[in-house]
Amino acid sequence: MPRDPYAPPPQPSPSPHGAGPDGRWALTAVALGAFCVQLDSFALHLALPVIRGELPGPAALGRAVSGGYLLAAGALMPLAGRLGDAYGRRRMLRAGLLLFAAAAAACALAPSLSLLVAARVLQGAGAALIMPNGLALLTQVFPGARGRRMTGRALGLAGLATACGPFVGGAVTEYGSWRAVFWLTALPALGAAAAARRTPGAAGRTAARPDAAGAIAATATCAALALGLGGGPWWWAWSAAAVALGTGCVRRARRTAPLLDPALLRDGRYLRLTASGAVANAATVALLFTVPQLLERSAGLSPAVAGLVFLVPAGALAAGGPAAGRVRPAAGTAVMAGCLTVAAVASVALPLGGADPLPLLVAATVAATALGTAGALALTGTQALAAADGAGAAAGVTKAVLTVTAGLGLALPLPDDGPRPALLGAVCLATALGLTAPATLRTLRRLLRRDGRGTPE
Repeated sequence: MPRDPYAPPPQPSPSPHGAGPDGRWALTAVALGAFCVQLDSFALHLALPVIRGELPGPAALGRAVSGGYLLAAGALMPLAGRLGDAYGRRRMLRAGLLLFAAAAAACALAPSLSLLVAARVLQGAGAALIMPNGLALLTQVFPGARGRRMTGRALGLAGLATACGPFVGGAVTEYGSWRAVFWLTALPALGAAAAARRTPGAAGRTAARPDAAGAIAATATCAALALGLGGGPWWWAWSAAAVALGTGCVRRARRTAPLLDPALLRDGRYLRLTASGAVANAATVALLFTVPQLLERSAGLSPAVAGLVFLVPAGALAAGGPAAGRVRPAAGTAVMAGCLTVAAVASVALPLGGADPLPLLVAATVAATALGTAGALALTGTQALAAADGAGAAAGVTKAVLTVTAGLGLALPLPDDGPRPALLGAVCLATALGLTAPATLRTLRRLLRRDGRGTPE
Protein backbone atom coordinates (compact mmCIF):
# COMPACT_ATOMS: atom_id res chain seq x y z
CA MET A 1 0.00 0.00 0.00
CA PRO A 2 1.57 3.33 -1.02
CA ARG A 3 2.43 5.66 1.81
CA ASP A 4 0.40 8.85 2.17
CA PRO A 5 2.95 11.60 1.47
CA TYR A 6 1.39 13.77 4.15
CA ALA A 7 1.14 11.11 6.86
CA PRO A 8 3.35 12.05 9.81
CA PRO A 9 6.80 11.03 8.56
CA PRO A 10 9.46 9.32 10.62
CA GLN A 11 11.52 12.18 11.96
CA PRO A 12 15.12 12.07 10.77
CA SER A 13 17.88 12.52 13.29
CA PRO A 14 19.40 15.99 13.39
CA SER A 15 21.77 16.51 10.49
CA PRO A 16 25.42 16.33 11.48
CA HIS A 17 26.01 19.02 8.90
CA GLY A 18 23.75 21.54 10.59
CA ALA A 19 26.55 23.35 12.39
CA GLY A 20 29.36 22.38 10.00
CA PRO A 21 30.65 23.74 6.72
CA ASP A 22 27.93 22.02 4.68
CA GLY A 23 25.31 23.87 6.69
CA ARG A 24 27.06 27.16 6.06
CA TRP A 25 27.08 26.42 2.31
CA ALA A 26 23.33 25.86 2.48
CA LEU A 27 22.80 29.19 4.24
CA THR A 28 25.03 30.95 1.70
CA ALA A 29 23.14 29.46 -1.25
CA VAL A 30 19.69 30.31 0.09
CA ALA A 31 20.60 33.80 1.33
CA LEU A 32 22.28 34.75 -1.95
CA GLY A 33 19.41 33.28 -3.96
CA ALA A 34 16.78 35.12 -1.93
CA PHE A 35 18.76 38.35 -2.27
CA CYS A 36 18.85 38.02 -6.07
CA VAL A 37 15.15 37.18 -6.29
CA GLN A 38 14.10 40.21 -4.24
CA LEU A 39 16.55 42.62 -5.86
CA ASP A 40 15.24 41.83 -9.34
CA SER A 41 11.67 42.20 -8.06
CA PHE A 42 12.15 45.92 -7.31
CA ALA A 43 15.28 47.15 -9.08
CA LEU A 44 13.68 47.87 -12.45
CA HIS A 45 10.85 50.23 -11.49
CA LEU A 46 12.92 53.38 -12.02
CA ALA A 47 14.62 51.93 -15.11
CA LEU A 48 11.43 51.12 -17.05
CA PRO A 49 11.20 54.47 -18.91
CA VAL A 50 14.80 54.06 -20.10
CA ILE A 51 14.16 50.47 -21.18
CA ARG A 52 11.03 51.42 -23.12
CA GLY A 53 12.91 54.20 -24.88
CA GLU A 54 15.92 52.08 -25.77
CA LEU A 55 14.44 48.74 -26.88
CA PRO A 56 12.20 48.31 -29.92
CA GLY A 57 8.79 46.79 -29.33
CA PRO A 58 5.23 47.68 -28.30
CA ALA A 59 5.16 50.23 -25.51
CA ALA A 60 2.41 48.24 -23.78
CA LEU A 61 4.98 45.53 -23.03
CA GLY A 62 6.88 47.86 -20.71
CA ARG A 63 4.68 47.02 -17.74
CA ALA A 64 5.20 43.30 -18.37
CA VAL A 65 8.95 43.65 -17.74
CA SER A 66 8.20 43.72 -14.01
CA GLY A 67 4.72 42.18 -14.07
CA GLY A 68 5.75 39.09 -16.03
CA TYR A 69 8.50 38.30 -13.55
CA LEU A 70 6.28 38.64 -10.49
CA LEU A 71 3.39 36.79 -12.12
CA ALA A 72 5.53 33.81 -13.10
CA ALA A 73 7.21 33.69 -9.69
CA GLY A 74 4.00 33.91 -7.68
CA ALA A 75 2.00 31.53 -9.85
CA LEU A 76 4.61 28.78 -9.96
CA MET A 77 5.77 28.77 -6.33
CA PRO A 78 3.23 26.22 -4.99
CA LEU A 79 4.13 23.73 -7.71
CA ALA A 80 7.85 24.45 -7.36
CA GLY A 81 7.77 23.77 -3.63
CA ARG A 82 5.90 20.50 -4.12
CA LEU A 83 8.39 19.41 -6.77
CA GLY A 84 11.17 19.94 -4.24
CA ASP A 85 9.36 17.76 -1.71
CA ALA A 86 8.98 15.01 -4.31
CA TYR A 87 12.31 15.13 -6.14
CA GLY A 88 14.76 16.83 -3.80
CA ARG A 89 15.02 20.39 -2.53
CA ARG A 90 18.72 20.84 -3.25
CA ARG A 91 18.20 19.65 -6.81
CA MET A 92 15.31 22.06 -7.40
CA LEU A 93 17.15 24.91 -5.71
CA ARG A 94 20.18 24.45 -7.96
CA ALA A 95 17.95 24.18 -11.03
CA GLY A 96 16.22 27.41 -10.05
CA LEU A 97 19.49 29.26 -9.44
CA LEU A 98 20.95 28.17 -12.77
CA LEU A 99 17.74 29.07 -14.62
CA PHE A 100 17.63 32.42 -12.84
CA ALA A 101 21.24 33.22 -13.74
CA ALA A 102 20.81 32.17 -17.38
CA ALA A 103 17.60 34.19 -17.71
CA ALA A 104 19.25 37.24 -16.09
CA ALA A 105 22.06 37.05 -18.64
CA ALA A 106 19.45 36.78 -21.41
CA CYS A 107 17.73 39.88 -20.00
CA ALA A 108 21.02 41.79 -20.01
CA LEU A 109 21.61 40.88 -23.67
CA ALA A 110 17.99 41.23 -24.88
CA PRO A 111 17.81 43.12 -28.22
CA SER A 112 14.06 43.82 -28.04
CA LEU A 113 11.30 44.42 -25.54
CA SER A 114 9.52 41.17 -26.47
CA LEU A 115 12.61 39.05 -25.81
CA LEU A 116 13.25 40.91 -22.55
CA VAL A 117 9.74 40.08 -21.31
CA ALA A 118 10.17 36.43 -22.30
CA ALA A 119 13.48 36.26 -20.42
CA ARG A 120 11.89 37.91 -17.41
CA VAL A 121 9.16 35.25 -17.32
CA LEU A 122 11.86 32.55 -17.33
CA GLN A 123 13.65 34.43 -14.58
CA GLY A 124 10.42 34.41 -12.57
CA ALA A 125 10.19 30.64 -13.03
CA GLY A 126 13.71 30.35 -11.62
CA ALA A 127 12.72 32.55 -8.67
CA ALA A 128 9.73 30.26 -8.04
CA LEU A 129 12.10 27.30 -7.69
CA ILE A 130 14.54 29.20 -5.47
CA MET A 131 12.38 30.58 -2.68
CA PRO A 132 10.23 27.67 -1.40
CA ASN A 133 12.93 25.04 -1.90
CA GLY A 134 15.58 27.22 -0.30
CA LEU A 135 13.43 27.84 2.78
CA ALA A 136 12.52 24.15 3.07
CA LEU A 137 16.18 23.14 2.63
CA LEU A 138 17.23 25.33 5.56
CA THR A 139 14.63 23.75 7.85
CA GLN A 140 15.94 20.34 6.73
CA VAL A 141 19.65 21.08 7.20
CA PHE A 142 19.20 23.02 10.46
CA PRO A 143 16.56 21.21 12.54
CA GLY A 144 14.39 22.92 15.13
CA ALA A 145 15.03 26.41 16.47
CA ARG A 146 18.35 26.68 14.62
CA GLY A 147 16.50 26.27 11.33
CA ARG A 148 14.24 29.21 12.18
CA ARG A 149 17.24 31.38 13.01
CA MET A 150 19.03 30.50 9.76
CA THR A 151 15.87 31.13 7.77
CA GLY A 152 15.53 34.50 9.48
CA ARG A 153 19.07 35.44 8.46
CA ALA A 154 18.43 34.54 4.83
CA LEU A 155 15.17 36.51 4.84
CA GLY A 156 16.98 39.46 6.41
CA LEU A 157 19.31 39.68 3.42
CA ALA A 158 16.29 39.36 1.13
CA GLY A 159 14.62 42.22 3.01
CA LEU A 160 17.67 44.41 2.46
CA ALA A 161 17.43 43.74 -1.28
CA THR A 162 13.72 44.58 -1.20
CA ALA A 163 14.32 47.94 0.44
CA CYS A 164 17.38 48.94 -1.59
CA GLY A 165 16.25 47.51 -4.93
CA PRO A 166 14.64 50.68 -6.34
CA PHE A 167 17.63 52.84 -5.40
CA VAL A 168 20.19 50.36 -6.68
CA GLY A 169 18.33 50.00 -9.96
CA GLY A 170 17.92 53.75 -10.35
CA ALA A 171 21.58 54.50 -9.59
CA VAL A 172 22.93 51.78 -11.88
CA THR A 173 20.65 52.94 -14.69
CA GLU A 174 21.58 56.61 -14.25
CA TYR A 175 25.34 56.17 -13.99
CA GLY A 176 25.75 53.05 -16.10
CA SER A 177 23.17 50.96 -17.94
CA TRP A 178 19.98 49.17 -17.02
CA ARG A 179 21.57 46.00 -18.42
CA ALA A 180 24.06 46.05 -15.54
CA VAL A 181 21.17 45.50 -13.11
CA PHE A 182 20.80 41.94 -14.44
CA TRP A 183 24.52 41.22 -14.25
CA LEU A 184 24.35 42.25 -10.59
CA THR A 185 22.12 39.22 -9.96
CA ALA A 186 23.34 36.77 -12.63
CA LEU A 187 26.81 36.40 -11.13
CA PRO A 188 25.71 35.99 -7.47
CA ALA A 189 23.08 33.46 -8.60
CA LEU A 190 25.85 31.38 -10.21
CA GLY A 191 27.82 31.61 -6.97
CA ALA A 192 24.74 30.49 -5.02
CA ALA A 193 24.34 27.51 -7.36
CA ALA A 194 27.94 26.52 -6.68
CA ALA A 195 27.31 26.80 -2.93
CA ALA A 196 24.12 24.73 -3.23
CA ARG A 197 26.12 21.93 -4.82
CA ARG A 198 28.08 21.56 -1.58
CA THR A 199 25.05 21.39 0.70
CA PRO A 200 23.81 18.11 2.24
CA GLY A 201 21.64 15.84 0.09
CA ALA A 202 17.85 15.97 0.14
CA ALA A 203 17.06 13.42 2.83
CA GLY A 204 13.44 12.70 3.62
CA ARG A 205 12.00 13.47 0.19
CA THR A 206 8.80 11.68 -0.77
CA ALA A 207 8.39 9.28 -3.68
CA ALA A 208 4.87 10.41 -4.50
CA ARG A 209 4.47 12.71 -7.47
CA PRO A 210 2.33 15.82 -7.03
CA ASP A 211 -1.25 15.83 -8.25
CA ALA A 212 -0.98 17.24 -11.79
CA ALA A 213 -4.51 18.62 -11.97
CA GLY A 214 -4.19 20.23 -8.55
CA ALA A 215 -0.84 21.74 -9.53
CA ILE A 216 -2.32 23.26 -12.68
CA ALA A 217 -5.31 24.61 -10.73
CA ALA A 218 -3.07 26.14 -8.05
CA THR A 219 -0.84 27.78 -10.64
CA ALA A 220 -3.85 29.18 -12.48
CA THR A 221 -5.32 30.43 -9.18
CA CYS A 222 -2.19 32.42 -8.33
CA ALA A 223 -1.97 33.81 -11.86
CA ALA A 224 -5.62 34.89 -11.86
CA LEU A 225 -5.27 36.43 -8.40
CA ALA A 226 -2.19 38.39 -9.46
CA LEU A 227 -3.97 39.69 -12.57
CA GLY A 228 -7.01 40.62 -10.50
CA LEU A 229 -4.97 42.52 -7.93
CA GLY A 230 -3.07 44.25 -10.71
CA GLY A 231 -6.16 46.25 -11.64
CA GLY A 232 -7.30 46.96 -15.18
CA PRO A 233 -10.74 46.75 -16.78
CA TRP A 234 -11.04 42.99 -16.27
CA TRP A 235 -9.88 42.84 -12.63
CA TRP A 236 -13.28 41.55 -11.47
CA ALA A 237 -13.23 38.66 -13.95
CA TRP A 238 -9.74 37.60 -12.91
CA SER A 239 -10.70 37.84 -9.22
CA ALA A 240 -13.79 35.68 -9.79
CA ALA A 241 -11.67 33.15 -11.67
CA ALA A 242 -9.21 33.07 -8.76
CA VAL A 243 -12.05 32.31 -6.32
CA ALA A 244 -13.43 29.54 -8.52
CA LEU A 245 -10.04 27.96 -9.13
CA GLY A 246 -9.14 28.29 -5.45
CA THR A 247 -12.29 26.42 -4.50
CA GLY A 248 -11.26 23.65 -6.87
CA CYS A 249 -7.81 23.54 -5.26
CA VAL A 250 -9.32 23.05 -1.81
CA ARG A 251 -11.43 20.16 -3.11
CA ARG A 252 -8.41 18.58 -4.82
CA ALA A 253 -6.57 18.76 -1.49
CA ARG A 254 -8.54 15.70 -0.37
CA ARG A 255 -6.92 13.53 -3.04
CA THR A 256 -4.18 10.96 -2.48
CA ALA A 257 -1.19 13.15 -3.33
CA PRO A 258 -2.39 16.75 -2.97
CA LEU A 259 -0.28 19.79 -3.67
CA LEU A 260 -0.60 20.96 -0.05
CA ASP A 261 -1.09 19.02 3.16
CA PRO A 262 -4.87 19.12 3.86
CA ALA A 263 -4.12 19.47 7.57
CA LEU A 264 -2.53 22.87 6.92
CA LEU A 265 -5.69 24.09 5.22
CA ARG A 266 -7.54 23.27 8.45
CA ASP A 267 -4.85 24.78 10.70
CA GLY A 268 -5.98 28.23 11.80
CA ARG A 269 -2.44 29.21 12.79
CA TYR A 270 -1.11 28.53 9.27
CA LEU A 271 -3.96 30.41 7.63
CA ARG A 272 -3.69 33.37 10.01
CA LEU A 273 0.08 33.69 9.62
CA THR A 274 -0.15 33.46 5.84
CA ALA A 275 -2.95 36.03 5.57
CA SER A 276 -1.36 38.48 7.98
CA GLY A 277 2.02 38.02 6.29
CA ALA A 278 0.38 39.00 3.02
CA VAL A 279 -0.91 42.20 4.62
CA ALA A 280 2.54 42.93 6.06
CA ASN A 281 4.18 42.35 2.67
CA ALA A 282 1.73 44.65 0.90
CA ALA A 283 2.29 47.28 3.59
CA THR A 284 6.06 46.94 3.18
CA VAL A 285 5.83 47.62 -0.56
CA ALA A 286 3.63 50.64 0.15
CA LEU A 287 6.14 51.88 2.73
CA LEU A 288 8.99 51.60 0.22
CA PHE A 289 7.21 54.08 -2.04
CA THR A 290 5.71 56.31 0.67
CA VAL A 291 8.80 57.19 2.69
CA PRO A 292 11.04 58.39 -0.18
CA GLN A 293 8.18 60.54 -1.49
CA LEU A 294 7.65 62.09 1.93
CA LEU A 295 11.39 62.71 2.34
CA GLU A 296 11.48 64.52 -0.98
CA ARG A 297 8.16 66.40 -0.91
CA SER A 298 7.62 67.17 2.76
CA ALA A 299 11.19 67.31 4.07
CA GLY A 300 12.58 68.87 0.88
CA LEU A 301 15.48 66.43 0.44
CA SER A 302 17.02 65.74 -2.94
CA PRO A 303 16.49 62.24 -4.42
CA ALA A 304 20.13 61.31 -3.71
CA VAL A 305 19.97 62.45 -0.07
CA ALA A 306 16.55 60.82 0.40
CA GLY A 307 17.96 57.55 -0.89
CA LEU A 308 20.91 57.81 1.48
CA VAL A 309 18.64 58.59 4.45
CA PHE A 310 16.36 55.70 3.54
CA LEU A 311 19.23 53.28 4.19
CA VAL A 312 18.33 53.51 7.89
CA PRO A 313 14.78 52.06 7.45
CA ALA A 314 16.22 49.62 4.91
CA GLY A 315 18.61 48.26 7.52
CA ALA A 316 15.76 48.03 10.01
CA LEU A 317 13.68 46.06 7.49
CA ALA A 318 16.57 43.63 7.04
CA ALA A 319 16.96 43.25 10.81
CA GLY A 320 13.38 41.98 10.99
CA GLY A 321 14.38 38.65 9.44
CA PRO A 322 16.79 37.55 12.18
CA ALA A 323 14.33 38.86 14.79
CA ALA A 324 11.56 36.68 13.34
CA GLY A 325 13.85 33.67 13.38
CA ARG A 326 14.03 33.83 17.17
CA VAL A 327 10.26 33.75 17.72
CA ARG A 328 8.93 30.47 19.11
CA PRO A 329 6.14 28.89 17.01
CA ALA A 330 3.69 29.07 19.93
CA ALA A 331 4.14 32.84 20.11
CA GLY A 332 3.96 33.45 16.36
CA THR A 333 0.39 34.77 16.17
CA ALA A 334 0.79 37.07 19.17
CA VAL A 335 4.07 38.51 17.89
CA MET A 336 2.56 38.99 14.44
CA ALA A 337 -0.36 40.93 15.92
CA GLY A 338 2.04 43.05 17.96
CA CYS A 339 4.18 43.84 14.91
CA LEU A 340 1.18 44.89 12.85
CA THR A 341 -0.10 47.10 15.68
CA VAL A 342 3.28 48.84 15.97
CA ALA A 343 3.42 49.23 12.18
CA ALA A 344 -0.07 50.75 12.19
CA VAL A 345 0.85 53.39 14.78
CA ALA A 346 4.16 54.20 13.08
CA SER A 347 2.50 54.46 9.65
CA VAL A 348 -0.04 56.99 10.91
CA ALA A 349 2.83 58.99 12.45
CA LEU A 350 4.79 59.20 9.17
CA PRO A 351 3.52 62.61 7.98
CA LEU A 352 3.19 64.21 11.44
CA GLY A 353 6.73 65.62 11.48
CA GLY A 354 6.02 68.04 8.65
CA ALA A 355 9.19 69.46 7.14
CA ASP A 356 11.44 67.96 9.83
CA PRO A 357 12.92 64.70 8.45
CA LEU A 358 13.93 63.29 11.87
CA PRO A 359 10.42 62.32 13.13
CA LEU A 360 9.66 60.86 9.70
CA LEU A 361 12.87 58.83 9.79
CA VAL A 362 12.12 57.51 13.29
CA ALA A 363 8.56 56.51 12.36
CA ALA A 364 9.74 54.87 9.12
CA THR A 365 12.43 52.91 10.95
CA VAL A 366 9.96 51.64 13.55
CA ALA A 367 7.46 50.67 10.84
CA ALA A 368 10.14 48.96 8.77
CA THR A 369 11.36 46.94 11.76
CA ALA A 370 7.84 45.78 12.60
CA LEU A 371 6.89 44.96 9.01
CA GLY A 372 10.19 43.22 8.30
CA THR A 373 9.66 41.01 11.34
CA ALA A 374 6.04 40.31 10.40
CA GLY A 375 6.84 39.40 6.80
CA ALA A 376 9.65 37.04 7.78
CA LEU A 377 7.56 35.55 10.61
CA ALA A 378 4.92 34.47 8.10
CA LEU A 379 7.54 32.20 6.50
CA THR A 380 9.43 31.00 9.58
CA GLY A 381 6.18 30.42 11.48
CA THR A 382 4.44 28.45 8.73
CA GLN A 383 7.55 26.33 8.16
CA ALA A 384 7.44 25.32 11.82
CA LEU A 385 3.86 24.08 11.34
CA ALA A 386 4.50 22.02 8.19
CA ALA A 387 5.36 18.32 8.12
CA ALA A 388 8.97 17.53 7.23
CA ASP A 389 8.12 16.12 3.80
CA GLY A 390 5.64 18.89 2.95
CA ALA A 391 7.72 21.92 3.94
CA GLY A 392 8.45 22.90 0.35
CA ALA A 393 4.80 22.99 -0.69
CA ALA A 394 3.87 24.90 2.48
CA ALA A 395 6.58 27.49 1.80
CA GLY A 396 5.51 27.68 -1.84
CA VAL A 397 1.89 28.45 -1.01
CA THR A 398 2.76 31.01 1.67
CA LYS A 399 5.39 32.76 -0.48
CA ALA A 400 3.04 32.76 -3.47
CA VAL A 401 0.34 34.51 -1.43
CA LEU A 402 2.89 37.06 -0.20
CA THR A 403 4.16 37.66 -3.74
CA VAL A 404 0.85 38.12 -5.52
CA THR A 405 -0.63 40.33 -2.80
CA ALA A 406 2.40 42.64 -2.86
CA GLY A 407 0.58 44.41 -5.69
CA LEU A 408 -1.94 45.65 -3.13
CA GLY A 409 0.79 47.89 -1.75
CA LEU A 410 0.72 49.78 -5.03
CA ALA A 411 -3.04 49.46 -5.61
CA LEU A 412 -3.90 51.36 -2.42
CA PRO A 413 -2.49 54.78 -3.33
CA LEU A 414 -3.81 57.63 -5.32
CA PRO A 415 -1.46 58.16 -8.28
CA ASP A 416 -0.14 61.54 -7.12
CA ASP A 417 0.06 61.05 -3.37
CA GLY A 418 1.62 57.68 -2.91
CA PRO A 419 0.08 55.27 -0.44
CA ARG A 420 -1.86 57.08 2.28
CA PRO A 421 -0.25 56.43 5.69
CA ALA A 422 -3.63 56.52 7.48
CA LEU A 423 -5.06 53.87 5.18
CA LEU A 424 -1.91 51.79 5.55
CA GLY A 425 -2.18 51.99 9.33
CA ALA A 426 -5.87 51.12 9.32
CA VAL A 427 -5.27 47.95 7.27
CA CYS A 428 -2.46 46.82 9.59
CA LEU A 429 -4.50 47.52 12.71
CA ALA A 430 -7.57 45.72 11.37
CA THR A 431 -5.44 42.67 10.61
CA ALA A 432 -3.92 42.75 14.08
CA LEU A 433 -7.37 42.86 15.64
CA GLY A 434 -8.44 39.94 13.47
CA LEU A 435 -5.47 37.92 14.68
CA THR A 436 -6.29 38.51 18.33
CA ALA A 437 -10.06 38.11 17.97
CA PRO A 438 -10.19 34.28 18.50
CA ALA A 439 -8.13 34.47 21.69
CA THR A 440 -10.17 37.43 22.93
CA LEU A 441 -13.44 35.60 22.34
CA ARG A 442 -12.17 32.49 24.14
CA THR A 443 -11.17 34.62 27.13
CA LEU A 444 -14.56 36.32 27.23
CA ARG A 445 -16.34 32.96 27.10
CA ARG A 446 -14.28 31.66 30.02
CA LEU A 447 -15.03 34.80 32.05
CA LEU A 448 -18.75 34.56 31.30
CA ARG A 449 -18.84 30.89 32.32
CA ARG A 450 -16.96 31.67 35.52
CA ASP A 451 -19.36 34.51 36.35
CA GLY A 452 -22.35 32.30 35.59
CA ARG A 453 -21.13 29.61 37.95
CA GLY A 454 -20.42 32.13 40.68
CA THR A 455 -23.83 33.90 40.54
CA PRO A 456 -26.14 32.78 43.40
CA GLU A 457 -29.61 31.60 42.47
